[in-house]
Amino acid sequence: MIDDNVHNGEFLIRVNNLFKDFGKVKVLKGVSCDIKKGEKVVVIGPSGSGKSTMLRCMNLLETPTYGEIWFNGKLLTPVDPYLHFDVIRESDTYKCLMINAHKDFPAVSPAELDLKVIEQIKKEDLLRKREGKNYSRAIKQIFEKNYQDVNLTRRKMGMVFQHFNLFNNLNVLDNLTLAPVKLKLKSKEEAENKAMELLRRIGLEDKAKVYPSTLSGGQKQRIAIVRALAMEPEVMLFDEPTSALDPEMVGEVLELMKDLADEGMTMVVVTHEMGFAKEVASRVLFMDEGIIKEENNPKDFFENPKDKRLIEFLSKVL
Repeated sequence: MIDDNVHNGEFLIRVNNLFKDFGKVKVLKGVSCDIKKGEKVVVIGPSGSGKSTMLRCMNLLETPTYGEIWFNGKLLTPVDPYLHFDVIRESDTYKCLMINAHKDFPAVSPAELDLKVIEQIKKEDLLRKREGKNYSRAIKQIFEKNYQDVNLTRRKMGMVFQHFNLFNNLNVLDNLTLAPVKLKLKSKEEAENKAMELLRRIGLEDKAKVYPSTLSGGQKQRIAIVRALAMEPEVMLFDEPTSALDPEMVGEVLELMKDLADEGMTMVVVTHEMGFAKEVASRVLFMDEGIIKEENNPKDFFENPKDKRLIEFLSKVL
């Protein structure tokens, strides 16, 4: 069944019918999920399932092929008309097809006919083919009313990468202060004070003037996390933050992430750390073959999985 999916202010992030192709390879095949403020959503799945691509689409490090991304009620992508049923229902194409559908299927309820006609319009791309200026005008109105430049949004979305992505030509302090100062969000003094506060939090204030090449992997990743926190984000996105670390360094990074979760930070975490998912997540998503095959609270997700592929996956990783 299809849903009338437009943005909803209740959600901090809304991913709506997301598709992503790399050439002929279809990586995401219609992914939809909502992230509420304060949620800790953990995404697991086999390699190549589309987990990291979905995460990178959330702040447009990857540009979706189709679908919409909303953040705090603002649209970050072009409008996908087939996600806005009001646009479809107001079109002459819809009205004409509904008249014919009532004649051809008099026993079918209006609600069922509505869904059938909308599905046909979407499948055959009839708005683009038939509506012309009216279609373009409706899409433009939605875009102008709701769109926000992604660069403004990224200030509120912290991103932590698998391979740290620290600037090797800058010392640790400059890594933390670069973005707030360059974007004129803080003075240099304010940014440095905040940076030192964050470094003290993770016990690395003595590393402020050293360069990333002298740090361990665990130290680099913790600094990458507080670098993102220096921008005072509303949500933190983690792309397999422990997968490049030596096993003995994983714990110190996970502890910092647990602290953030306890403080109420909204988090979306792509990871293979099942223990973290069980302990910290408010919701766990399982992705495979470019779609979300199952999602649930951690207890039911791990103790009573439904999807056959998830059952198989868990049998190998637990």
